[in-house]
Amino acid sequence: MKGTVLRGLKQGLNVTWTLGKVIFPITLIVTILQYTPVLPWVIDKLAPVMGLLGLSGEAAVPLVLGNALNLYAGIAAIVSFDFTVKEVFIMALMLSFSHNLFIESTVASKVGVSWWLISGIRIGLALIAAVIVNLLWQGGADQAQYGMISSSDMALNGWGEIVFHGLQTAVIAVVQLAVIVIILMVAMQFLREMGLLDKFSETLAPFTKMLGMERNASMTLVAGLTLGLAYGAGLMIQAVKEDHVSKRDMYLALIFLVSCHAVVEDTVIFIPLGIPVWPLLLIRLTTAIILTIIIAFIWQPKPQSKDRKESEHVHTYDTF
Repeated sequence: MKGTVLRGLKQGLNVTWTLGKVIFPITLIVTILQYTPVLPWVIDKLAPVMGLLGLSGEAAVPLVLGNALNLYAGIAAIVSFDFTVKEVFIMALMLSFSHNLFIESTVASKVGVSWWLISGIRIGLALIAAVIVNLLWQGGADQAQYGMISSSDMALNGWGEIVFHGLQTAVIAVVQLAVIVIILMVAMQFLREMGLLDKFSETLAPFTKMLGMERNASMTLVAGLTLGLAYGAGLMIQAVKEDHVSKRDMYLALIFLVSCHAVVEDTVIFIPLGIPVWPLLLIRLTTAIILTIIIAFIWQPKPQSKDRKESEHVHTYDTF
């Protein structure tokens, strides 16, 4: 048991170091930028485009903050303005596809998929979804009624306070990541060595097969669906390494996950905005399934020998 904990701890620390090198500088830079003229300039340039998506110019603020930082920043910005129910729903849908873009896409790219592909799919889905909803939904003109949620703007004086706040935010982000990843890695090590992950993969085999992937990609999917791209990346990296996921299946899994990840948290978080969240969840899930199936159909796997297929399912870790 002690050996299992130590192996899980070692893996957790290695993954934390890998992801922390990405999360710390990006969090620091973006946090500082929001107190400079850079983000307001970007927002001002994007405002004219908002009309094409059925949004007012002010919608550029939550969209930029949500993509540059996270969903919480986007939601805090939304409640700072008066939007219609339709506008709030469109922004929530866009942010559910494309949020925390720099960190999540960069971290996910550590699995081996191009950052530009991940970011391009997320932004593309956000824009397409906004245009379709704007064209098809003729209602939602009522003023949005927000729940018990408010914006929290921190007043900082001088570059010293701004940089300190950026460092503090970045350190907290890495520490939070470390705690979650290390606990998960230790737990996953126990599950691996007890052989429970193989049974779990078998249970999910029909779903992964429907998406055009082998069953050994199931843990990559589960990690992203439940934990999201940032926190789930640790398990995804380990799953790809341990389970010998093919390049094709790795791409298909990431394409599915960039469309639909952290489905519970990223859906529930929008409830205080007073919008219908079930359509939000169904749109994300349906889009992810259809998109992945289409790409899997176009990108057919190369024939492999029987011996090689069997070897792909053999794990190298010890068992009890």
